[in-house]
Amino acid sequence: MIPKALMAASTKPIILTILKGGEDYGYNIIQRVKELSGGALEWSDGMLYPVLQRLEKENLISSQWIISDEGRHRKYYKITVAGREALTVEMAHWRSMIRALNLIWKPMLETE
Repeated sequence: MIPKALMAASTKPIILTILKGGEDYGYNIIQRVKELSGGALEWSDGMLYPVLQRLEKENLISSQWIISDEGRHRKYYKITVAGREALTVEMAHWRSMIRALNLIWKPMLETE
């Protein structure tokens, strides 16, 4: 199980990555996270929506209400130009972190 702190740290780049592929609504974002992570990440509504609100306040995403073919009102989110720029920075940070962890763990893994 992934600790909450690590999960929280990864929400921003994950959401921005999903929205880079096109606009989407909350429930479907939750399903995409589960699908793309092979089931390793399972988000709840209560976790997702506050993050979406924060990203919108930061102008990294925008939203609009759309009525689906079935007549449902859904709030769709899409990444902004600032969000694309932030995603590039986030990805660079995560890649640096992964490289650093691999360097730190490499000697340990070689002795196992």
